[in-house]
Amino acid sequence: MGDLARIALTDEEITRLQGELNVIADSINKVQEVASDDVPPTANPVPLEAYLRPDVAETPLTQEEALAGGPKTEAGMFVAPRILGSEE
Repeated sequence: MGDLARIALTDEEITRLQGELNVIADSINKVQEVASDDVPPTANPVPLEAYLRPDVAETPLTQEEALAGGPKTEAGMFVAPRILGSEE
């Protein structure tokens, strides 16, 4: 496995990973035992519908309207407190 992934593994890592791979393989085998040919495959057991608004072009906000929701603006931009130190 390490050769396929092109990574070097110690003997200890190989032993540990073999155990983990065995657990994964056992889990896959359990799923295969439960899977039945007489059950149709499903993508999702719950019917899903996309609830989207109609894609209708609307007049966008002006810069003034967009900035009106901000607590402080300057030169057509939002003003926010500095979060990084001056050395950054």
